[in-house]
Amino acid sequence: MSSQNLIILVLYYSRHGATRQLAQLIAQGIESVPGVDARLRTVPAVSPVSEATAPAVPDHGSPYVELADLQECAGLALGSPTRFGNMAAALKYFLDGTSADWLSGTLVGKPAVVFTSTGSLHGGQESTLLSMMLPLLHHGMLVLGLPYTHPELMTTASGGSPYGATHWSGLEGKKPISEDEKRLAIALGKRLAETARQLARGRHAE
Repeated sequence: MSSQNLIILVLYYSRHGATRQLAQLIAQGIESVPGVDARLRTVPAVSPVSEATAPAVPDHGSPYVELADLQECAGLALGSPTRFGNMAAALKYFLDGTSADWLSGTLVGKPAVVFTSTGSLHGGQESTLLSMMLPLLHHGMLVLGLPYTHPELMTTASGGSPYGATHWSGLEGKKPISEDEKRLAIALGKRLAETARQLARGRHAE
């Protein structure tokens, strides 16, 4: 990782690991673009017990996100499992705390993508992606999807959407990521990184 490289924040919540696997594939696509690095971050779970607290450092996986990560990133990939066709509460809780960044325009003009995993094939994948797009649009981000120049969008028998990368993980969350899902996730990360790099070059040319 070079200090001169652009940073793309891959921010996700994952309960059983399927969304984390998608995040890692998206990071792979990001880092296939020269001059761009992926920064994987997660959020702590939300507890129904008001006294419960999460450890300062997760037991495993990516570190917890900090608001500084939003300020330092040149783009954002946002991922969550679906909860009744919506993003998980843990991710929304973090986003609800970004009002200061909204007021200061921290994310304005930066590109973003979204991704999700579901237990059932028709379990609200696209509505979950749309739910994550809404706060990004309020932040002034440039939301990207996947164009149909990717043939996997027409051939997939599992996850995959023009709105973002998706995975059908099965009721127990154990279905492996299919080849189509894998290619689409990597392509989404690559498209995000290439867009962030083009935008950065445009700003430097002004």
